[in-house]
Amino acid sequence: MVKLLQKVFVSQHVCYVNGINMHVAEMGEGPVVLLLHGFPELWYSWRHEILFLVAHGYRAVAHDLRGYGETTGAPPHDHSKFTALHVVGDLVALIDTMGADKVFVVGHDWGAMMGLDVVFVSTRQSQSLGQLERSLHS
Repeated sequence: MVKLLQKVFVSQHVCYVNGINMHVAEMGEGPVVLLLHGFPELWYSWRHEILFLVAHGYRAVAHDLRGYGETTGAPPHDHSKFTALHVVGDLVALIDTMGADKVFVVGHDWGAMMGLDVVFVSTRQSQSLGQLERSLHS
């Protein structure tokens, strides 16, 4: 299933945004849903939701946040470039590259916090925000 999901269905590529190379996985056509992973996750955490969203007429876009997975991070000796503002800048730049007038932003854990900041910063690009958390006692 993993190889099938990665190689057949999900288009994966790298976008140069905000001074970094961001690994992006996307699938489907229609309104864009930007999926922001939590800590210590990757785009792949959204694999089930991607399939659900596509089946319901959406374009699902998940990626690896700055410093995670196949996305480059801050230079090794300059932690000042790994701030929440840099991550938000990455996401706003990614939204710009998608060519969509509006996107739905959905975040989990750390991604939920970044999603809230993205919606505040890019009100013209964001249509709505969904934040997901799971119980510590699941």
